[in-house]
Amino acid sequence: MAKCECCGKNVHFGNNVSHSHRRSNHAWNSNIRKVRCKVNGGTKTMHVCTRCLRSNAVERA
Repeated sequence: MAKCECCGKNVHFGNNVSHSHRRSNHAWNSNIRKVRCKVNGGTKTMHVCTRCLRSNAVERA
């Protein structure tokens, strides 16, 4: 699960480039945490990135 349910941030793809300039595929996963949040008066478990947690985009339960 590498997708934020709040902002939609997910995995990023690119290349690792070595010193000799050889390239290999690489995937960078987002820093996703499973947290309990307050949604519509109740609590819900959501997968949220740490940037949304730090900026108070979601209210923790």
